[in-house]
Amino acid sequence: MLKRKAETLLKEWKNKKDRKCLIVQGARQVGKTFLIEHFGEENYGEVLEINFKQLISAADLFNGDLNIETIVNGLKFRFPEKKIIPGRTLIFLDEIQECPEAISSLKFWAIDNRYDVIASGSLPGIDYKRASSYPVGYVDYIHMHALDFEEFLWGLGISEDMIGSLKDCFESRRSVPDPINRQMMNYYREYIAVGGMPEVVGEYVRSKDFREVDRIQRALLQGYQYDIVHYATAEEKIKAEKCYLSLSRQLLDKENHKFQYKELEHGGRAQKYYSSIEWLLKADIIQLCRFVSAVRYDLDDYARDDFFRAYTTDLSLLISMKDLSLKQHIIENTLSGNTKGGLYECAVADALYKKDYSLYFYKNDSTKKEIDFLIQKQGNVVPIEVKSSNTRASSLNSLIKNNPEISLAYKLIDGNVGINEEGIVTIPLYMGMFI
Repeated sequence: MLKRKAETLLKEWKNKKDRKCLIVQGARQVGKTFLIEHFGEENYGEVLEINFKQLISAADLFNGDLNIETIVNGLKFRFPEKKIIPGRTLIFLDEIQECPEAISSLKFWAIDNRYDVIASGSLPGIDYKRASSYPVGYVDYIHMHALDFEEFLWGLGISEDMIGSLKDCFESRRSVPDPINRQMMNYYREYIAVGGMPEVVGEYVRSKDFREVDRIQRALLQGYQYDIVHYATAEEKIKAEKCYLSLSRQLLDKENHKFQYKELEHGGRAQKYYSSIEWLLKADIIQLCRFVSAVRYDLDDYARDDFFRAYTTDLSLLISMKDLSLKQHIIENTLSGNTKGGLYECAVADALYKKDYSLYFYKNDSTKKEIDFLIQKQGNVVPIEVKSSNTRASSLNSLIKNNPEISLAYKLIDGNVGINEEGIVTIPLYMGMFI
């Protein structure tokens, strides 16, 4: 079984004295159901799981009055083999978006406060709004992602002590021994080619067969396309799919990675397609990195919604939009030009997204200055540049010189740890997991 960081969050929820119901959010196939089932088996005497897609008739239990005693009696009648005991039974409502009344019931489970209830489902940002009464204030949330690079290393059997020693190098700004650094970059390129979707990582750990990895990745991509067709409104289906499938061209084939509607059709405009971008964002199918007109806190005050880069929420999905040969070039480190630079940029965006940062970028056409990523930590702006080799980051150097209030900046490279004369911290690309 792949070790997941979200399991720690589930344990923290269980240990709360006055815990609410829990909603585990996240895109499809990131491992939500498997993790909750495993957590239930490890921490409860009984798990009562209802998958509303699989057991459609179970929705009847939530029709009528949402009285908890009535619902529990209905569950006992429907599932006589299950012992529903307060504090010892986990009630797991999976694919809950298929039963709006079950969503509404979470408020009353929380008020009753005798039973531990976890809900999960696909496309939460869209389908939960179908509930007649959303339980605002009565639920806690966990946003679950596909595996990040650290979890990928766990899957490969890399010890936490080894990862801890790398983190010490990151924090102390000390070089990693060259043989270890080279091996970590090899692992990192494997991660870029495989991505973090649990089914894909599990297959790679078992077989190291990139053809089988590719087959699973493409099946997952088709599943995401199915979700777009299944859940999007009639007017959004085709437009949303076009936007999504254009990301590999937008990010890997062009020097300018700003999302361009002309890549969708000749004369494409935001007026036609932006609602589809919003739909994909709410569905947790894409993430956005928004342009800011100034590099100062709070970045959100300077951000523009109409000028952005769009990334997939996992590298598996981006890589599967390209030919199988791309994986070979990644592993053999034979990429060059826009593809190599774009791919490393996507990998860093992936790492920052999975750390739950909001992403921004800066570009000044008159001065030709551009900063790949800006994040915010403890009220401070942290600029980040991504380089496919250890070349000079002139835009970042200029930004630091002209903005003394910026106390920390990173340059991520295919190289080792160091600090330049401007105080910019240079780190290997794989250390994005520690930012």
